[in-house]
Amino acid sequence: MVNCHILLVSFPGQGHINPSLQFAKRLLQIGAKVTFSTSLSAISRMSEAASTIPGLTLAPFSDGYDNGWTGAKDFQDFMSSFRTCGSEAVKHLLLAKEKEGHSFTHVVYSTLVTWAGEVAYQLQIPSTLLWNQPATVFYAYYLYFNKNEIFTGENSEGIELPGLPLVLSSCDLPSFMQSSSPVIYNFALPTFKEHFEILERAGTKQKVLVNTFDALEFETLRAFNKYDLMGIGPLIPSAFLDGKDPLDTSYGGDLIQKTVDYIDWLNSKDELSVIYISFGSFSNLSKQQMEEIAKGLIKSQKPFLWVIRDGKSGTEGEEDNTLSLMKEVEKQGMIVPWCSQLEVLSHHSVGCFLTHCGWNSCIESLASGVPVVAFPQWTDQFTNAKLIQDFWKTGLKLAAHVDGGIVTADEIARCLEIVMRGGERGDEMRKQAQQWKILAKEAVKEGGSRLHLEFQKIDQVVGSNQSFST
Repeated sequence: MVNCHILLVSFPGQGHINPSLQFAKRLLQIGAKVTFSTSLSAISRMSEAASTIPGLTLAPFSDGYDNGWTGAKDFQDFMSSFRTCGSEAVKHLLLAKEKEGHSFTHVVYSTLVTWAGEVAYQLQIPSTLLWNQPATVFYAYYLYFNKNEIFTGENSEGIELPGLPLVLSSCDLPSFMQSSSPVIYNFALPTFKEHFEILERAGTKQKVLVNTFDALEFETLRAFNKYDLMGIGPLIPSAFLDGKDPLDTSYGGDLIQKTVDYIDWLNSKDELSVIYISFGSFSNLSKQQMEEIAKGLIKSQKPFLWVIRDGKSGTEGEEDNTLSLMKEVEKQGMIVPWCSQLEVLSHHSVGCFLTHCGWNSCIESLASGVPVVAFPQWTDQFTNAKLIQDFWKTGLKLAAHVDGGIVTADEIARCLEIVMRGGERGDEMRKQAQQWKILAKEAVKEGGSRLHLEFQKIDQVVGSNQSFST
């Protein structure tokens, strides 16, 4: 155990950094040495909490855009630079440690960081993928690349993933599989395909670590046996899950710092009365859509806490966030530029989460027992929303108006009414959400998700006994 030194390489996005850091904490707890590596731009913005995680070493690298990817021509340009610069930096780090006599024994890399697996392969260092989307989405991508006939022809409007009691429509697929996916994301499918090529080349049945837990995706974990999909979640700070470490109150890698005190405001509200709204750290809604959300919230007549990021992220086509109904909005709710999402979701006043369905937000809502109104935007979020509504039954998916894809205020108010006002359907969703909260806690007990077995050997967790042949 003392000689086990893991290099954990993460994509510099919040949805990748959070589960990666939480996984690093778990590895440290069972005796491994861990070095966490991601872009310098992200490390420089992260909270000081990351640098105080006991035993964790940080190893930032330049991705060519040290002030953030928004300086790139487009996202494809950034991804190209991220790959080139990151590959060189990680290779240099691995070789330098070997020269020092303190070699890394394993590389763990997050979704989209395929090149880290490639570098590890070249240097004959065992590596493992840390998948930060549902196992069901991983399965869907595998089938898309290996059994594409499932997604074409007559099946396009009724897609069945073998072994799963779930029928998807084409609009339930990850956005990169959809014909409407913007050209600027043309890098995505080749990148996901590369994940499977790296796994295939390893030559043995590879472990893939997934931020999920057995009860949540039992059917998928059982149906897909090409690789050893290993549920190691929920990767959530202990204070909001099992409570074994009450000091573990944050992931430690927030890229935006809390600047507004919202807890007193939440404390002043009745139990289950508040609607929480957040679209994550990346999604940007049109001005028209923001106005419809504001109108829908006002129609709900419920207090709400709405995260609207300050300033512009630099995304092409992004519009000003100022609302025409700002006075009405501020009278009924509270707008903040950022918050501790788990702190909010675990608060007794919060009764509903209007979310883009990023996987971190989904699993945090499940672990907190909060029902959702699903408003997916891109990538895996459409599949996540489908799972929430029809499989886990903890929420409703908003229906977009056919003209322009805008979700109207009436539709938003309708769904919020169902979830927040109770009634048979709303009560059932809340009951299901509470049941998933119980199961999430059970997953981290001894005998739950395999990572959490306190006395498990490290090679059973990350497969560090594997070897690669060139």
